[in-house]
Amino acid sequence: MTIATTLPDSADRASRRTSSTSVFDTLRLWRRRARERAELARFTTRELRDIGVTPADALYEIAKPVWRA
Repeated sequence: MTIATTLPDSADRASRRTSSTSVFDTLRLWRRRARERAELARFTTRELRDIGVTPADALYEIAKPVWRA
C-alpha cells in the first residue's frame, strides 16, 4: 500500500466539509426559529392583530418544534 492510497481524495474532504457546514446551518436555522417563536409568544393581542396574525395562529406557530417550518 502506498501513501497515495491511504490519503483521502479531495472529493471526500469536500463532501465532509459540505455536510458539516449543512449541520451548522441547520442548527443556526433551528436556533433562529426558536428565537422568533419566543418573540411571537411575547406579542400582545393588539400587536398580533397589527401584523395580521390571529392569537390561534400564533399559538399554532409557537407550539411547533424548531425542526418544523
